[in-house]
Amino acid sequence: MTASRRPRPDRRPGPAGAPPIAIDVGGLRVEIVRKAIRHLHLRVLAPAGLVRVSTPLWVDDDAVRRMVGAKRDWIRRQQARLADRPPVVPAQMLSGEHHDFRGRRYRLQVIETGGAPRVQLGAGLELYVRTGTGIEQRAAILHEWYRRQLQAVLPDLIARWEAAIGVRVAAWGVKRMRTRWGSCNVVARRIWLNLELARHPPEHLEYVVVHELLHLLEAGHGARFKALMDVHLPSWRTLRRDLRRFGSESHPQSMFERRGEVQAGDPEPGSTRRRRRMPE
Repeated sequence: MTASRRPRPDRRPGPAGAPPIAIDVGGLRVEIVRKAIRHLHLRVLAPAGLVRVSTPLWVDDDAVRRMVGAKRDWIRRQQARLADRPPVVPAQMLSGEHHDFRGRRYRLQVIETGGAPRVQLGAGLELYVRTGTGIEQRAAILHEWYRRQLQAVLPDLIARWEAAIGVRVAAWGVKRMRTRWGSCNVVARRIWLNLELARHPPEHLEYVVVHELLHLLEAGHGARFKALMDVHLPSWRTLRRDLRRFGSESHPQSMFERRGEVQAGDPEPGSTRRRRRMPE
């Protein structure tokens, strides 16, 4: 017997990596991005409530219209929530601003020095820079410090939870991620963690690590995945709520822009030789 195959549209919508296209769905402007993925993902993005749908290559525009139409009420609610949020104030990387680290808020003190740039944590967050260092360079110095702090704690944290869960990753890394707290490539056994987690309390980082490691046992977010989370981290629902709340209520002068994205269907953090840490 020949296995049935997924029906394909007569017209191939477009290649992976093609520029996004915009369509109108009952007065909603929808941006379509086609990728080499298996499922549709609907997102509402701040600040203006842009509706973006990431789709597999074989999905045509009519299928996107049907999905958006079915989610119209949900989309409107999310757009209303985003409209009520205070505007994001970009960080200027100046003394007196507040920046978070491991769940605590620190006052930034910018100190000009003739030595190498560095960050030092004391009563406040001391950023040592050379005279004339601009905003972007100051932010980059702080970003790199955050990265090193995560890289210092992740090996033991990952190893502890690998032993508890009974899995092993081939590689892990830290990077800026616009729309996810973490991701797991099940085939490559590789996980990424969002650099922004350096700002959060340690238990938020632990929750995301556990979440991504459990994807090595269950790729989806269905009943089996939730049951595994219940076994290994019973407080995960509270941690997930607090993770979102910390991100949305953090001081607007955070080094990270608050994207304000909400995604339909999947509210979770994300979706090979010797173990290695991936280059950043």
